Amino acid sequence: MKKINELNLDKKNLPTKVIQFGEGNFLRAFIDWQIQQMNNQQLFNGGITIVQPIEKGMIDYLEAQDNLYTVTLEGLLDGKKIQSDEVITSINNTINPYAKFSEYLELAEEDTIEVIFSNTTEAGITFDETDKKDAAPAKSYPGKLTQLLYRRFELGEAGFHIIPCELINYNGKKLKEIILKYADLWELGTGFKEWIEKENYFYGTLVDRIVPGFPHENKEEVFERIGYEDNMLVKAEAFLLFVIEGNSKLAEVLPFKEAGLNVIITDDMQPYRERKVRLLNGPHTTMTPLGLLAGIDTVGSVMNDEDFGQFIQDEMTKEISPIIDLPKDELASYCEAIKERFENPFVHHELQSIALNSISKYKTRLLPGVIQSLNETNKVPRRMVAALAALLVIYGNYEEITVQPVDGEETIAKFKTLKASNDYVHAVLSDQELWGEDLTQYPELETEVKDDVAFILAQGARKLVQTINKNS
Repeated sequence: MKKINELNLDKKNLPTKVIQFGEGNFLRAFIDWQIQQMNNQQLFNGGITIVQPIEKGMIDYLEAQDNLYTVTLEGLLDGKKIQSDEVITSINNTINPYAKFSEYLELAEEDTIEVIFSNTTEAGITFDETDKKDAAPAKSYPGKLTQLLYRRFELGEAGFHIIPCELINYNGKKLKEIILKYADLWELGTGFKEWIEKENYFYGTLVDRIVPGFPHENKEEVFERIGYEDNMLVKAEAFLLFVIEGNSKLAEVLPFKEAGLNVIITDDMQPYRERKVRLLNGPHTTMTPLGLLAGIDTVGSVMNDEDFGQFIQDEMTKEISPIIDLPKDELASYCEAIKERFENPFVHHELQSIALNSISKYKTRLLPGVIQSLNETNKVPRRMVAALAALLVIYGNYEEITVQPVDGEETIAKFKTLKASNDYVHAVLSDQELWGEDLTQYPELETEVKDDVAFILAQGARKLVQTINKNS
């Protein structure tokens, strides 16, 4: 069978207009797919250079395929069945700054580049005071970006439209704040800080597309259907929503709407964000640790499971929706749409892929709702808290638990230290670095987490889910 780079493709030689930090499944099925649609209609006519944001990544696999890969869309959209396969030809180049730092900085010299996208996970937009200006490269993503922006400033070039896609609130604002902190730490001068403020636009975003990634379970069947081998193929649902908060002039640079894409440029994205993060990402973060502990491997399997399907449905309708300040009929309709997406039979969305950086995801997606419920109703949201207990079981590295955490080395090491304390659950919940506050100030929360951890270790996650279904 042919390989993807042996196909006779009409790959145009487009000028690089986009730098993209991140080569993972999501960006390739979300941002790169949208750029491909604009290029297909000759509305953008721009290529992408992908920068690998961490030392160990996947750009070698992309380069082995001449930066070609396929996006397969499967699912229902507006009641219609969608199944499509499209080769993405918009990537011009890939750079690993850990191996080719000078080549990375040379991107600042390309005056055709106008836009920077990123998705380095929720844990990626962080400030590391140990980062050095002359490191090759800086450790954090914002540090690397600061290095590039400073070189751009030194060259007297125009700034960028900077569009982070990490799922944290006010992501553009936070990224800008961290860059200015690096400017102070590295003594880059007031001129550079003024250039950041005046010549660069930082946008807040909300991204929404379920991307299961590579079809490990039936790759040979997929290759047979498309007629070639593609080891970087990425599957995604047909649904897509991209909300961007900021300068409306962006529509002239990136004509998403003109290309017929479901992109909203607005001056207030918070209603969209709260609805999506809480009702789509929140249940994902709940079902992942509990499902993995119960031996369930996909989102679809969770929803088709008698115990877990009810559990997630009740979380959305009984715990999350009541504390969102939006019309109840709108929330009920959105819950049904999310349920349909979760149950999409065409998408094999592995829980293990959602499990990456679960602690930071819990803090962003579920913890605000837990605290809101405690403050407003004086009740412990049982399902959201059961997810927290399941995470503590997984990260606690108990001998009887075979599920392993998928997280950064620092987080894994922190939990190892906390596990050695006299009261593991108390130590974790009181760690302000993990959660942003001391969660033991909510004694009913601590009691419930301790009870659920003990219950899971004694009787298993499924039995806990069954008990909660029966009693609440």
